[in-house]
Amino acid sequence: MPRFTNPLLALCILAYALPAAAQKTAQENEQSPKSRRTELNLLGQTDVSAGESRRNENIQFNLVDNNALKELNVRLGTTATIIDEFRPSRGYFGSEFGNAPTPVPHLTVTSRPGWHGNLYESHQNSLFSARSFFQVGSVKPARENDYGFRLGMPLWRNSNFSVSGSQQKLRGSVNGNVLVPRPDERTPLATDPAVRTIVERFLAAYPVELPNRTDINARALNSNAPQIIDNDNAELRLDQQAGPHDRLMLRYALVSQDVDAFQLVAGQNPDTRTLSHTARITWNRTWGAHTVADFTVGFDRVGSLLVPEPNAVGPMISISGLQTLGPAGTIPIDRALNLFRYAADASTVRGAHSLTMGAGMVRRQVNGFESDVHRGFFSFTPDFGRDAITNLRLGIPTQHIKSLQDVHRGYRNSDFQFHGGDRWHPRPDVTISMGLRYSPVTHPIEVDNRNIFTYANDLNNIAPQFGLAWRLPKDLGTMRVAYGLHYGEVYPVTFQQVRFSPPGNYKIVVPNPSLTDPLAGYYAGGDPNILPTTYIINDDLRTPYSHQYSFSWEPALSANWKLQLGYVGSRSHKLLTMWYLNRAKYIEGMESTTGNINLRRDNPNFAEIRHILNGSRGYFDAARVALAVPRWHGLSIDTAYWFSKAMDLGSNYTNTASDEDSRLSRSQSESPTHADMKGLSTFDQPHAFLWRVAYDLPKVAACPGWINGVFGKWTVSAVTLVKKGTPFTVYSGSDAPGYGNVDGNGGDRPHLLDASVLGRTIGDPDTSRELLPRSAFAYINPDEERGSLGRNTFRKGGIANVNAAISRTWPIHNGKQVLLRAESINLFNTPQFATPGTDLTSGNFGQITNTLNDGRTLRFLLRFGF
Repeated sequence: MPRFTNPLLALCILAYALPAAAQKTAQENEQSPKSRRTELNLLGQTDVSAGESRRNENIQFNLVDNNALKELNVRLGTTATIIDEFRPSRGYFGSEFGNAPTPVPHLTVTSRPGWHGNLYESHQNSLFSARSFFQVGSVKPARENDYGFRLGMPLWRNSNFSVSGSQQKLRGSVNGNVLVPRPDERTPLATDPAVRTIVERFLAAYPVELPNRTDINARALNSNAPQIIDNDNAELRLDQQAGPHDRLMLRYALVSQDVDAFQLVAGQNPDTRTLSHTARITWNRTWGAHTVADFTVGFDRVGSLLVPEPNAVGPMISISGLQTLGPAGTIPIDRALNLFRYAADASTVRGAHSLTMGAGMVRRQVNGFESDVHRGFFSFTPDFGRDAITNLRLGIPTQHIKSLQDVHRGYRNSDFQFHGGDRWHPRPDVTISMGLRYSPVTHPIEVDNRNIFTYANDLNNIAPQFGLAWRLPKDLGTMRVAYGLHYGEVYPVTFQQVRFSPPGNYKIVVPNPSLTDPLAGYYAGGDPNILPTTYIINDDLRTPYSHQYSFSWEPALSANWKLQLGYVGSRSHKLLTMWYLNRAKYIEGMESTTGNINLRRDNPNFAEIRHILNGSRGYFDAARVALAVPRWHGLSIDTAYWFSKAMDLGSNYTNTASDEDSRLSRSQSESPTHADMKGLSTFDQPHAFLWRVAYDLPKVAACPGWINGVFGKWTVSAVTLVKKGTPFTVYSGSDAPGYGNVDGNGGDRPHLLDASVLGRTIGDPDTSRELLPRSAFAYINPDEERGSLGRNTFRKGGIANVNAAISRTWPIHNGKQVLLRAESINLFNTPQFATPGTDLTSGNFGQITNTLNDGRTLRFLLRFGF
C-alpha cells in the first residue's frame, strides 16, 4: 500500500475521495429517461438512473407485444408515481405504476441553431465483469460497443437540419442454469424403433455437458451459450421557419434489431428481427399573441419476425422437471403493424384561463402470420403412475396439441380521441385544472371477412379529469389534488386470437397421443376423443379503464430543498382476461383420466372454449415520501420511499388475455370465482426505496494546483434501489390423477396443510427448500374443483442494487467539450434471485436455480460535443 509522506497532500486527496458516489440527475438522466424504460429493456440496455442492474438474459421473453413491460414489472416491480396534473391531451392508463403517459404526437422545437453535434463511444468488456451468483468457471469473453453521432446544421435560411445514427453491437455468451437429464436419464426406454428415434432426438437437444450444480439440484447445469445482438438507430430531422407565424417540422427515425439468440438447450429461444419506422410532419401555427395550434400527420410501422433456431427439435416439448424444448408455441411470428396518425391541437390564454382543445385519430393495420402451436406441442407430465422424465424416455406423452390450416390475416380498426381542458387561476395562489377526454374505439374487421367480430364499437369512453393546486398561507407549502378517469386499450394480440378458431383454423387437442402419429385418429375421423379448441370474444367486450386519484403536500423548506408527502391510488375495471371453459367434469362412476378428458366435456364439439372478456379488476394504493435537492454546495439528491399494495382478480393492467398472460390468469376450475383468483398482483411490492445522489468534487484551497487539476471537477454519483420481492404462486404441476382435478387444464394449486408458511419470502438458495417444504402442501383429488392454496401467497427475494459512476467534462475552445464517464452496474455484485421451482411435482420444487440480474459490469463512455 502506498504511503504519503506529505500529510497535507494525503488530506487533499481524502477530501476528494470521501463524498458518496451518485447518479448525475440532469445530464445523465437524459440518456435513459423513464419514458424509454421498456424500449431500453428491449434493446438489452439498462436504465441505471432507475436503479436497475443488467437483466440476466437467461430469463428470456419474446420481444413483441408488451412483454418488456410485464417482465420489468415482475423483475423490478413498479414505481408508485404521483401525477401532479392530468392533461386531457394525454392518456394516463397505468401511470400510477411509473409508466409514461401516452406521448403527444406533435414534434416540438428542439434543434439548436448553427453547426453543432457530438460523437460518442461506449464500451463494456467481460474483462471488467464479475461472475454471476451461480456461474461455474470464469466469465466468458464478451464485449459491447455502442457508438454514434449527431450532427446539426443550417441547410438554408431559417432552417435547422440534424442527422444522427448509432449502433450497438453485443457479442458474447449468456450464462445460465437449466435443468437437464441426469447421466442415467439420457437413454430412451422405448422399444418401438420409430418412437425410440424421436426420443433420442429430444434427449439430444440437451447439451452433452452433465449437471454441474448438483448442490442446487441433481439436474442443474450451469452453462454458457453464444448470443449476438445488433441494434441500429438512425434519425433525420428538419425544422423550417416559414414566416413569422409558421414552422414546419419533419422527422424520420429507423430502429432495427437483430438477435441471434442464445441456446442453452437446442432451439430454446427464437431468433428475432424487428424493424421500426417512425415518420412525423408537424405544422406549428401561431395565430396571435396567446393562441398556438399544431397539426400532425404520422406513420409508424413495426415489423417483427420471430423464427425457431435451426437446431430446434420442431414441436414445443414440455417435460416436468426439465428445461422446455422450444421455442414457445406462438413461434413463428411474421407481423407488420402499421399506424396512421392524425392530430390537431390548439391552446389559447384568455385572462385567468388557459384553454386547450384537440382531436386525433389512429388507424391500425395488423397483417401477417401468427402461430398457435402450428409447430405442434407435446407435454410429458407425471402420469400413468410414472414421473414425467420416465414418460419422456418411454415416448408416452400426456397430451398433444397441433394447429392446422392457414392463419395469415389482416385486421383493421381505428381509435379516436377528442379532448378539451381549462387551466384556471381564480386567485394567484390557486390553480384549478379541468378536462374531458373522449376516446371512441371501433371494433376490428378482417380484410377478407375470414373472422367476424361480434362485439360492438366502444363509443362511450368519456374520461373527466380534475386537479387543484393551492399554495397554502403562512408558507405552509403547496397542496395538490388530482383525479382522472383513464382508458387503456384492447390489444391487437388480444382480438387477433380469433384467427385460431374453426373453421379457418383447427387447434386439435389429443389426449394420450401416439408420439409417432398423434393425429392419426383425427385424419381417420370418428374418434370422439380428438377435438378442436375455439376462441370466442365476449359480445360485450369493452376497453379497460381506471379511476386514478392522488393527494400531495409539498411543505415549504427552502429554495434548494423540495419535500413531497403524498398518496396515489387507482381502481381499474374491465381488465382483460381469458376464461378456459368446457373443461372436463367429474362424472360419478367414471374414472377421471387424462385419456378420457375430451369425453367428459359438456360440449362434445370442442375441447377447450377460450373466452376473452373483461373479467378482472385491479386495486392499488401507495403512500410516497420524496425529497429532492437539485443543487446544494455541489450536492444533488433525489430520494423516495413508497409503501404500496396492488391486488387484482387474476389479471392486471398489462394483461393481454393471450398466450402466457392467459395461463397466468386462469382459474383452477371452469367456474372462476373471486375467492379463488383474488390476490396480490404479480408486481406488488409493499416497500421500496430509491436514492440518487451526485456530488461535484470541489477545489480544495489548501491543495497544490496539480491535485485540484487531477481530482477537481469530477462528478461522482450513485443510485441505490432497495425493494421487497414480488409475489409468486405454488402450483400442483400436473393435471393428471393423483395431482390435479383432471379437467384438461393446468393451473391447479394444492391444498395448504401448514398455514405458517404463508407470506414467506423465499430469497436464499441455502434455505429456500426449508422455507417452502413439500410437506406443507397436499395434492387435490380428481373430484375436487380447486385446491385451498391462494394465488401469489409467497414472495421472491428482494432487490438491493447499487450503481455508481464517475464523470468529468473538459471544455475546449469555442464551446467544444469532451466527456469521460466510467460506470459500474451492480457495483457490489448483489444477486437478485429468481422465483424458486413452483411446481410441486418437479424435482426442483422450492429450489432457487437462477438470478434475475447479471453480475457486476463496468462501462466506459467517451463523448465529444461541439
